[in-house]
Amino acid sequence: MFTDRAKVFIKSGDGGNGHVSFRRELYVASGGPDGGDGGKGGDVIFQVDDGLNTLVDFRHVRKYVAENGKEGGKRRCHGSNGKDLIVKVPEGTVIKDFESGKVITDMSGENRREIVLKGGKGGLGNMHFATSTMQVPKYAQPGQLGQELWIQLELKVIADVGLVGFPNVGKSTLLSRVSNARPKIANYHFTTLDPHLGVVDLGDGNGFVMADIPGLIEGASEGLGLGHEFLRHIERTKVLLHVVDGASVEGRDPIEDILSIMNELRAYNEDLLKLPQVIAANKLDAAADGGEERLARLKERFEPQGIPVFGISAVTGKGVDRLLAHLFEVLKGMDRTPKVFEREFEVGYLSDQNLPYTVSRADDGAFIVEGPRIEKMLGYTNLDSEKGFAFFQKFLKDTGILGDLEKEGIAEGDTVRMYGLEFDYYK
Repeated sequence: MFTDRAKVFIKSGDGGNGHVSFRRELYVASGGPDGGDGGKGGDVIFQVDDGLNTLVDFRHVRKYVAENGKEGGKRRCHGSNGKDLIVKVPEGTVIKDFESGKVITDMSGENRREIVLKGGKGGLGNMHFATSTMQVPKYAQPGQLGQELWIQLELKVIADVGLVGFPNVGKSTLLSRVSNARPKIANYHFTTLDPHLGVVDLGDGNGFVMADIPGLIEGASEGLGLGHEFLRHIERTKVLLHVVDGASVEGRDPIEDILSIMNELRAYNEDLLKLPQVIAANKLDAAADGGEERLARLKERFEPQGIPVFGISAVTGKGVDRLLAHLFEVLKGMDRTPKVFEREFEVGYLSDQNLPYTVSRADDGAFIVEGPRIEKMLGYTNLDSEKGFAFFQKFLKDTGILGDLEKEGIAEGDTVRMYGLEFDYYK
């Protein structure tokens, strides 16, 4: 059974404790402190593995813990660092905070490897705490605890064209004809339980990726049947190709089928209906009149809405070349960069929360915010996106930076500068 969601527990390693010890030298009654530092805890790193296409392994292993750092030793010996834990996932895996459902990271596109949880820092040994008044410190710093988190993994297929339609309408047959994919094909309902991706090669270096996505039933947007699994994968696609039984071999009305699917898309995420849509009326070779009457009905119903209709036979190949050529023309005018979900959740580290920042006034009256805390946040936040900017505003509020600006007397319309960026303040 295909698995595209998994709940797992992850924990980075604890930092090793600093060590308390003193030099023992010949003819030296009481040597100075020489306790070494503890090692850093291991990170939890997620990495894309092109050999994986499901999350099924996470059904059997649900706990992932990195190694702790080792305690420091005598003679200023540094404790060894804990080994990082590398968790391999298929491309297209979205990692979310389980409690809030917010995106931590999306393992897609250029994001092939990411540290999701950092290991705790090692504690300082007692050699760091000697002063003129405390020459024999008998204490050391404990290691920083690692971070732990319950996360939700969701696999969202990355494809240019997503085949959508009710079971047994010929999606798998079409994909196997036009691409290198070899899905299992049988005359049973719900035979496709996992998405299959295939590369459609049109020659001269032209082509696109097509995905046969698990079959849909009414009520999918409410999670019935394979509903959420089906709909989750569509979010990545650029073009929706509705495949219907144009010959009504099993007595289904192709127009009603398309309308039902559109309703499910709208109920799940109405933005999906903004994607370009194309209809492929399949199995016309099985109709007594070649399916001309049913094809005409589909064209009359949907082409005035800007949804072109193509009559095809996935078995004989009739009409398939025209369909593929049209799909490629649609894709040529689109941004083919895979959709990557923006970060919405940032793991809070004690070390990050303690990073300093300053709020000051420029000669022209603008407010300037500087320091490692704000610089680090700007480094991983995409301010050009709506979600990224909302995350930025929440960060300013939660960390107290907005409060400090208000204490400095900021008023609506005032300018705030942060490392080359300028914002107008409005409460």
